Amino acid sequence: MDAVTTFFEMGGYARFVWPAYGLVSVVALGLLVMSLRGLRCRQKELAALQERLPGRRGRVWE
Repeated sequence: MDAVTTFFEMGGYARFVWPAYGLVSVVALGLLVMSLRGLRCRQKELAALQERLPGRRGRVWE
């Protein structure tokens, strides 16, 4: 159990290390959410464009 405590104390730098991990996690989660929202928006935009050109439906990458 002492090894676990030593790990979480990070050699006395825990007050700097753990908030840094927390901040990075929050930023990464925010980027993920923004990326997924952008993806959904672009998919809707693509679907609308494909409806305007019925002869091209399903052949997006040609």
